[in-house]
Amino acid sequence: MESGNTGDLLAKVLNMADLVEYQEGSVVSKTIIDKKIGTLTVFAFSKGQGLSEHTAPFDALVYILDGSAEITIAGKYHQVGTGEMIIMPADKPHALTAIKQFKMLLVMIRS
Repeated sequence: MESGNTGDLLAKVLNMADLVEYQEGSVVSKTIIDKKIGTLTVFAFSKGQGLSEHTAPFDALVYILDGSAEITIAGKYHQVGTGEMIIMPADKPHALTAIKQFKMLLVMIRS
């Protein structure tokens, strides 16, 4: 995964899905905002890639920019596609899998 300088994003109109490119067999990321109160990160997952089950101490919103993902939250499977979102509750185990390649925005607000 990669992260870049966000200064080049300020005060510009951008297509979020264009901020990261698919890379065969990889997960690519770009942090848009990284502040004490929360983060915005764009990810590109190639088919078959994912994030293994884990927990986070804060609610996290996933918004699918392109493609579709299988997101598991506390053992329940959800298929989420382009233009859809899901909120993963704090302290609940969750995982993501790329059914086909997909891009997402991850929003985490710390409390």
